[in-house]
Amino acid sequence: MTNSPIGSTLNRVDGPDKVTGAARYAGDESPTGLVHGHLVLATIGNGTIRSMDTGAARDHTGVLEIYTPDNPLPLHGVPPGVAFYFSETRRPLSDHEVRYHGQIVGLVIAETPEQARDAAALITVDYERRPANASFRDNVDDAVVPEPTPLPMGLPITILADGVPSIDAALAASPVTVTATYTHPARHHNALEPHAAVATWDGDRLTIHSTTQAPAAHAIELAQAFAVPADHVHVVNPHVGGGFGGKAFTWGPTYLAAAAARRLGRPVKVVPTREQLHTTTGHRSAAHQTVTLGSSADGTLNAIRHLSVTQAIGEDPGTRLTMKAYATENLHVSLRVTTGLNVPTTTILRAPGEETGSFAIECAMDELAIELGLDPIELRTRNHLTHTLSPDPATRLPYSNKHLIECYRLGARRFGWDTRNPAPRSTLATGGWLVGTGMAGAVLNASRAFTAVRVSFRPDGTAAVATSTADLGTGMRTVLAIMGTDSLGIPVDRIRPLIGDSRLPVGPDAVYGAQGSAATATVAPVVRDAAADAVEELINHAVTEPRSPLHGRDGVRYTAGDLTDGATTIGFGDLLTTTGGTDVGATTTSGPVTPPSYAFASHAAHFCEVRVHRLTGEIRVSRMTTVVDAGTIVNEKTARNQIVGGVVWGIGPALFESAHVEPDTGRIANANFADYLVPVNADVPDVDVVFLDHPDTNFSPLGARGLGELGTVGSAAAVANAVHHATGIRVRDLPITPEKLLTTPTGQA
Repeated sequence: MTNSPIGSTLNRVDGPDKVTGAARYAGDESPTGLVHGHLVLATIGNGTIRSMDTGAARDHTGVLEIYTPDNPLPLHGVPPGVAFYFSETRRPLSDHEVRYHGQIVGLVIAETPEQARDAAALITVDYERRPANASFRDNVDDAVVPEPTPLPMGLPITILADGVPSIDAALAASPVTVTATYTHPARHHNALEPHAAVATWDGDRLTIHSTTQAPAAHAIELAQAFAVPADHVHVVNPHVGGGFGGKAFTWGPTYLAAAAARRLGRPVKVVPTREQLHTTTGHRSAAHQTVTLGSSADGTLNAIRHLSVTQAIGEDPGTRLTMKAYATENLHVSLRVTTGLNVPTTTILRAPGEETGSFAIECAMDELAIELGLDPIELRTRNHLTHTLSPDPATRLPYSNKHLIECYRLGARRFGWDTRNPAPRSTLATGGWLVGTGMAGAVLNASRAFTAVRVSFRPDGTAAVATSTADLGTGMRTVLAIMGTDSLGIPVDRIRPLIGDSRLPVGPDAVYGAQGSAATATVAPVVRDAAADAVEELINHAVTEPRSPLHGRDGVRYTAGDLTDGATTIGFGDLLTTTGGTDVGATTTSGPVTPPSYAFASHAAHFCEVRVHRLTGEIRVSRMTTVVDAGTIVNEKTARNQIVGGVVWGIGPALFESAHVEPDTGRIANANFADYLVPVNADVPDVDVVFLDHPDTNFSPLGARGLGELGTVGSAAAVANAVHHATGIRVRDLPITPEKLLTTPTGQA
């Protein structure tokens, strides 16, 4: 259509509901007869429950029931599909073993949340204690190669040039090498909205208002656990207050809410406390990465070796980042996983693998640039990757529509990179602040899933665009409104986006949700197809319905909300009112092109300025510029919001975030917002975000690739590189704190 809103800065269509409090979240639901559950968590890190004294709790006012391993709630099987690898496989309360501090060992149901909470505090547990093994660092050397899984990991992977016998030989033959180990602590999602579930049963049919990123997949996981057909589970989540991967799968509190509701015959609400969320709903694995780069004297990479140790296969930084970052003829990546740790379950967290891996690779590239005396941008440009890396040359696909070098150059101009003195610790500002600048590249695989969209014309003159996905604050409602307007030619305020419901259209695999930076890339092109099919159905309705003023006419066409044959024109709302007041539309299913002829990825370049006080070690991020290559930008405002949010996520691990796990007990000592530090407004400068907006029509006709997680890939490295430039101190153990700077001699790590 002319004047398409694609690429505009449209305000969020759900913004007014959110700022006025009209938006309903899962925890806001209060059906008739509602009762409340409060979790009881283990206070040891390893052992067996001998007994639980629930007498005082059962006598407490309002208590209806207490569930424990001695009075469990039936849950069947293990999580299906990929949920098996990224959520807790053991069903809550299924045995008396305690595997980590904070494990669910009980659920108290009472008439009010306060009664349930107070009663839970009265329960005492007698444990047979065993020593807890909770230190990731102490277990790195004993990590093992993971068992093969259906996931596309394929580790280890080695690529060697002809005649090169090993990666060690390739590195030994490199005139210049750098090697370093980079470490991440465990981290937590800490979405503003906690996980919540309000479950109601009607016979063997479950309706659950739940915080989930994937309504249809959530329904499948719940149906499997309760041995009912998937269409007997109705998941509702119109608004989600952040997820970051933590709400992609179903966790114990939700299963227990549904199980208790079934047992009691009353609606049950369970909302874990902030502290409980740190152990019951997953977290990002700690990571230990050793990177070795070998290059020629001019900076051409001859070899890359990336050895990763994590707590779980889902957080592998080796293949997810290294094989799509820089060109080299010799590469080796491997993953080892720690086993037997008494810590909570790990899961995906924003840009899993890529965020962690980018810190190691992009810092290592900075260290190599310093060793060679090269500008960091020049080093990256000389090693620009145009094809995917693969052990099989036949599968090395060319990247489609890649403009990373343009990101480097445009970002450098906007940031003023050419004024930089490359010598570390060379700039001292007024007040004793050392000023440093750093940069990093970013790459994130772009993908499209199978999905379905229904576009429906309504008698009131509006058009519904419906699909079973979720909006975590990413702007999906706004994307659907924009694509509806673009496809149907009617104003945005006449589009009704419908999401957050498992009964809305889903793709053939029924597992798609808002994850993997693929929501817009997946859904937006299908809206166009569904709109075209809906228009066809509308025209057919207009010419075949006897009550239509266009009945039996030839050459009827649709334009901007009207149908006409040239002689008679009528708006679709009036048409449908005249013909009986029913909706007319179409559901269309689509997905990725297979097999692809190209590799698809979004790219970015981050530029950062920091100020570090030379006496106190205080670090302030004073400027950030990020240039993004993600294809067509559907809505500049929400896209910028996503990139800024990602950059803030990078500042978090760089300077603040760390789960403090007591090694002897496994207790997370800072499981609250007072002690688990995250960046706040005062820590974040205005972020200069620029989109190249080059449509990738090999990827889809719309040309929009994913970008939700791209902002967090590489941004922590840009901060770390800037801190090194300011101070001359290379901190490879995140987060970078004042005490680490004050206790490390200049020029050392």
